[in-house]
Amino acid sequence: MEAVGDVAFRLDPSGLIHHASQRAQRAFGTQVLAGTVLTTLAVDVDQAALRNALVDAGTASDPVLVEVRLRCAGKDVWFELRIGLLPGSHELLAVGRDMSVQRATEQRLRHMATHDALTELPNRLLLSDRIRMVIANARRSGQGFCVATIGLDGFKKVNDGLGHPVGDAVLRQASSRLRKTLRDSDTLARVGGDEFVAVLPGTFTPDQIKLVSGRLLAALQSAFEVDGHTVYLGASVGVSIYPDHAEDEIRLIALADAAMGRAKETGKGRAVVYSVRENGPPQHDISLEAAMFQAVREGEFLLYYQPIVSSRTRQIEGFETLMRWKHPTLGMVPPVRFIPIAETNGLINLLGAWALKAALVQLRQFEEVAKRDLYISVNISPRQFRNDRFLSVLDDALAFSGAPGDKLVLEITEGTLMVDPAHAEAILGKMAERNARIAIDDFGTGYSSLAYLKRFPISVLKIDRAFIKDLPASTKDAAICNAVLDLAKHLDLSVVAEGVETEEQLAYVESRGCDYVQGYLTGKPMPAHVAMAALKENLYTELLPDELRAGLT
Repeated sequence: MEAVGDVAFRLDPSGLIHHASQRAQRAFGTQVLAGTVLTTLAVDVDQAALRNALVDAGTASDPVLVEVRLRCAGKDVWFELRIGLLPGSHELLAVGRDMSVQRATEQRLRHMATHDALTELPNRLLLSDRIRMVIANARRSGQGFCVATIGLDGFKKVNDGLGHPVGDAVLRQASSRLRKTLRDSDTLARVGGDEFVAVLPGTFTPDQIKLVSGRLLAALQSAFEVDGHTVYLGASVGVSIYPDHAEDEIRLIALADAAMGRAKETGKGRAVVYSVRENGPPQHDISLEAAMFQAVREGEFLLYYQPIVSSRTRQIEGFETLMRWKHPTLGMVPPVRFIPIAETNGLINLLGAWALKAALVQLRQFEEVAKRDLYISVNISPRQFRNDRFLSVLDDALAFSGAPGDKLVLEITEGTLMVDPAHAEAILGKMAERNARIAIDDFGTGYSSLAYLKRFPISVLKIDRAFIKDLPASTKDAAICNAVLDLAKHLDLSVVAEGVETEEQLAYVESRGCDYVQGYLTGKPMPAHVAMAALKENLYTELLPDELRAGLT
């Protein structure tokens, strides 16, 4: 008995200790063990398991194993007890192994698997488990709750300017402040970088959310003092509500994150509750992205063409090329859904190169049908424009189609140009060397800086539909259109009015000297074969009143 285990006991079948090893006696201190029932040495919650093990050991042919906590000199210690009958006797022998170190190691590993190493907060794994528990409780009680995503504003400047050790200290301070702001029933987790997620059971009314989000923002507004450095950051908060917005943990976090992104986009230092109208669908749909790559392989992407018509003659002068995706089960997928995903994953470069080449080839067929010169307008995305191979793609498309550069208009938004004006100036200059014309798409909705009209080789302004839709009744829109048209006239720029849908709108912009119009009045986006039919039949010129049409012949 002295040679085996950390503790050893000789017992009668009822568990009464007849003899304890010296090591066992030392482990339990001054307490006299002989004459004590073994189960009384165990903590209350483990006594039943030990009692059952003693009963089983009295009838089993093999020893019985049980793990219990025994009260040893004022502390509870985990032991693995092996209990079996002594040969040739009715007595039991219980040999115990101290499991404290192993249990502590297991507990530490479990903690490491479920907690963030830097802040000791729950990580994504434990967060998901906690949200599922709150969802289950909410379903039983019928009471909602919310998930809040908290992102520090400007944290990157700390890591870049002061180093990662200071950044780590700031994150630890931020986690401590946020934890003190919340209730014991709330869960606060760090999900990566400078982003935290709070799960707030029972918080779901506008007033409750406003109160809690205000406290979260206030907790991070005061200065962080680290190693003699004073750092001011602040935070943005996004909130999603169960069950109003979603009923599973993945969607709740995703929508709260989308709302936080909206908060950062609209000024930072504020809280935004998720709204389908303001936030729209989640930016990145993984299943849709997978379907896009399949669509490229299967040739599901199409090009549609919207006529750009002379405001005076209503004759088609060119077409804007628009990408469409015809999915076999989803039908026509709106560009607003797939273009942002393509822009994010880089697929836009492949699609854009194809569209440019296909549009220029199609232009030759349009001109053969019309028996006159036309031009084709192609949208260039921000990622395409920044790609260092863009000029090579442009050269390949012109060479492949055999079309001269002056038949091509490249539409670029104001925001794309202003991200890096020096790069934009260099690229636009090289595009102009190829005789391609540059159009500013959606003019008036971006930076509207007059400086770039002087700096960049721009040929065309496209007035955004937002300034056309209320004409001619809106005096403000009329003033803006008049100013753009007057400016374009003095800078020798062509102007296309987008979104023209009524005769009154067309008559107004034509009377003010707008060269071209584009919109549902003169033609919706259409497949190539429909566009060729419109050219062949001179469709839009035929819509003119008889007296005007007679004046053109």
